[in-house]
Amino acid sequence: MTDDDSRQLTNSERRVAIYEGAGEPTVSSTVTSDTPLNEINLNWRERDLPERERTKHVHRLHPYLGKFIPQLVEVFLRKYFAPGQTILDPFAGSGTTLVQANELGINAVGYDISAFNVLLVTAKTKRYDIKNVKREILDILQKAELDSGSEVSPPPFDADNQYLNQWFAPQALKELISYRNLIENYEDQQILKIILSRSARSARLTTHFDLDFPKKPQTDSYWCYKHSRNCTPTANAYQFLKRYSIDTIRRLEEFAERRTSATTSIIHGDSKNSKIPPIDGVITSPPYVGLIDYHEQHRYAYELLNLENRSSSEIGAAKQGSGKKAQDEYKKSIAQVFSQACGSMPAGGRLIVVAGDRHDLYGDIAEICGVNVEAILHRHVNRRTGRRSGEFYESIFIWRKP
Repeated sequence: MTDDDSRQLTNSERRVAIYEGAGEPTVSSTVTSDTPLNEINLNWRERDLPERERTKHVHRLHPYLGKFIPQLVEVFLRKYFAPGQTILDPFAGSGTTLVQANELGINAVGYDISAFNVLLVTAKTKRYDIKNVKREILDILQKAELDSGSEVSPPPFDADNQYLNQWFAPQALKELISYRNLIENYEDQQILKIILSRSARSARLTTHFDLDFPKKPQTDSYWCYKHSRNCTPTANAYQFLKRYSIDTIRRLEEFAERRTSATTSIIHGDSKNSKIPPIDGVITSPPYVGLIDYHEQHRYAYELLNLENRSSSEIGAAKQGSGKKAQDEYKKSIAQVFSQACGSMPAGGRLIVVAGDRHDLYGDIAEICGVNVEAILHRHVNRRTGRRSGEFYESIFIWRKP
């Protein structure tokens, strides 16, 4: 089936062009608007797409579960959008779509209900004076080292904070609070908060091999699956503050060389009922039903930075399960988001949706939204790190507004 044939498919015909991908995996930078869908193979292996490329520049400013890789976004930006156009990611997450759009000169708007996600995307996409931000990162690091040996008086919201006292050794918490209390003295506060959050994630009282989903604080020595030896929980945080400060400077410098003048904006809001500005299309990866609690994965940041918690508004949160009731609510909410997006885009505009649809919900979602199903691509994904290593499949749904 050719591209021209696939454009004629409609929901009423209940026909879908499905491309499995064959031959060598696609090099994302070689895709153009003329590249046929059936020649795009997204089944990248480690040797095709090593980690240093999947986590290039600001994409690795902070770990984030459930994000898609920048090369996947790049393929569809190059195929369906052009510099000067505007795309929407209604589930901005860690900002992959917004960062990649900027690299290609495409304007981008993102929404997210998570205050931490908005902070992270803002830190990634801000246009920095590199000389100044480098000076600030190194200056606060030096002051935090000096202050870590003195008494620290935390602000009132830290008083008797059960979470912080359970998950951090006293010295580690003291060093983190010392750093945090200095942030208000600097201009580029968002990036300093991200360095603090990333350091806090690593400094928690947990095993080295389970930073993603720690169930309870680890206070005793343990057998470490990551290092194949007995390890003890970390007692300090400054080592991480120093490591991630240097890494952050390098990543900001790398992105500064690639970024364009395209506009990027991130809104702390619920895309189900927000007034979305004019857009040309959508590229997004919605939350999967019953898989991740997005606020909880960054609990340490919410506690340290006193961020607003809107977890009750999460779509598909793990705590809600994945039963029939949760699936029905998920379909309704996701369809509402895409209906809102369609109201701000022209006829013929595309929505590119990346989802692990093991419950077969997206056919119904497309029908509720009234979009035309142009194609579905299946992608074989390898989980390459941590104890979550394994394989799974996800689908890329290509829809068009009638």
